[in-house]
Amino acid sequence: MPNQFIKPFNEPMLALSNAPYRGGLTKANGFFFMKVSKNYTGDYRKDCVDFEREHGLENFVGFMTAADIGKVLSVAKSGSVTAYVTAGITNPAIAGEVPPPWKPGTINIALVIEDGLTVGAMANAIMTATEAKTYTLLGLGYNATGTTSDGIGVFAFEGEIEWAGTATVLGINIGKAVRKALAESLRKWEMTRSVK
Repeated sequence: MPNQFIKPFNEPMLALSNAPYRGGLTKANGFFFMKVSKNYTGDYRKDCVDFEREHGLENFVGFMTAADIGKVLSVAKSGSVTAYVTAGITNPAIAGEVPPPWKPGTINIALVIEDGLTVGAMANAIMTATEAKTYTLLGLGYNATGTTSDGIGVFAFEGEIEWAGTATVLGINIGKAVRKALAESLRKWEMTRSVK
């Protein structure tokens, strides 16, 4: 199974993320999940540039993970929202508490929304996705709100939709897609640990 995932878009989309490569607010032609070693200490900017160049990509947003992407990647669609998730949770953390000694492990969530959103709605989408992530983790018995190195990105068209909270149809679809994809990815991740 390939240890990378590349998602090109049919046309550029507005991106809002905390991705290590081209994070922040930008226009993107797609995104990628890139595999790194468990004890990665490299130059992430250079490595992502090299990854983009090696695969003939331009203006992609890049996420990194030590999880086996080919084994844990999960995709779920609800309405206009598709969630792409890779999960590893060897370093669970609770927001507001000092985390245990760092270990590699990341939950990456990329949301592709086939709607026209304001930047405020994209920020709202990040909030809703994070709530769905935390609810899923707690529901599956993880005493955590996430990990210490989680990544999230929202990709949408520029438009007039202003809200993406839990009372909106868009927010409900975000929650459903994230919950389904994350639960599936965590099950796959647990299986990779059990066979080692």
